[in-house]
Amino acid sequence: MRRFQTTLGIALSFCIVGISPPSMAQIPDDLTFVTIASGFNSPVAIRHAGDGSGRLFVVEQDGVIQVIDGGVVQPSPFLDINDLVASGGELGLLGLAFHPSYASNGFFYVNYTRAAGKGHETVVVRFSGSAGDANVAEEGSELVILKVTQPFSNHNGGDIHFGPDGYLYIGMGDGGDFATAQDMSNLLGKMLRIDVDGGTPYAIPPDNPFVGDPSAADEIWASGLRNPWRWSIDRLTGDLIIGDVGEGDWEEMSFAALGEGGLNFGWPCREGNHDAFPGFCDGSETLEDAFFEVSHGTGACSIIGGYVYRGSAIPSLNGYALFHDWCSGESWFARQTSPEVWEITQWDDLPGFNSVGYGEDEQGEIYITSGGEIARLESPSALNLLFGDGFEAGSTASWSAAVP
Repeated sequence: MRRFQTTLGIALSFCIVGISPPSMAQIPDDLTFVTIASGFNSPVAIRHAGDGSGRLFVVEQDGVIQVIDGGVVQPSPFLDINDLVASGGELGLLGLAFHPSYASNGFFYVNYTRAAGKGHETVVVRFSGSAGDANVAEEGSELVILKVTQPFSNHNGGDIHFGPDGYLYIGMGDGGDFATAQDMSNLLGKMLRIDVDGGTPYAIPPDNPFVGDPSAADEIWASGLRNPWRWSIDRLTGDLIIGDVGEGDWEEMSFAALGEGGLNFGWPCREGNHDAFPGFCDGSETLEDAFFEVSHGTGACSIIGGYVYRGSAIPSLNGYALFHDWCSGESWFARQTSPEVWEITQWDDLPGFNSVGYGEDEQGEIYITSGGEIARLESPSALNLLFGDGFEAGSTASWSAAVP
């Protein structure tokens, strides 16, 4: 297993894997979240289309996607599939990913739960943008890509992202049945990786780690996940940063480098970096350590995140992943300084607002959901350095500095 070593930032209230000399992230003292739009119904994710429009797309759990264009919430939704979505609790419209060639092909993908038989299933569906109105998707354009039966209504995962390899990554929770996470014939409790351009409805990337293994599903990229509710792909490096929600004792953040398939993150044999139900592993597995874990004894209960900051407005944060806990509201910044060393800084003055989702815009600036609001990570002092004194917090003016 990989043993991550963690350097210390300011006072920490979580367990670390190892300790090296103290370090300190250069986090501005005035770092804050500034609301840019409000009036949303249970927003869970924020995305951009990568088409140069500067628009933000807000995913609402009940089955609606709203558009913020030029700082204004548009009067009509981009997509409304409320009649298809089973929502409530952990169910709902949970993920959105725009095709890397969205500007030319108009394809975008959503992940949602729907009724199936006496239970539910996760579906990943492709839709098309409208040629007539860029802010409204084309009706009747849906194509079901993938269906996965859910044994229970919780631990659905739901986040989806395209990697720099052009493949679609799909985070699947264990469906409330923790035995699935180590069952390699089952898609639950896994990170999936599929090629939506290579076949109908999809093809298997030839370098997926279990291709040709009759005991494992070809779609699997990584295993041993409980509920990867929110995660992301670093837009600069292609690395995966995964927030995996724990059960009784530990929350964890996990990491997979670009192209590093076949990792086993340990659930249910381990929770965080601690034994949980070891009987589900036979001892032959190589289990991947989390690079960060926080005990429920601190008030934590559900890790949310994260995104690696790659914007230009706050240069000192470049390369730091931001994540937080839903219950405690505590936030952390993490930066990988070598393959097995992470610098972790807890930021007590940056509460998580009980947020359940993150996002970034085309420039790499980070956003967070906050109740019915969408807020942007800002530092007035950093913005003043870039644009001059008096730059108004929350301004939707274009930030033109180049992304690192």
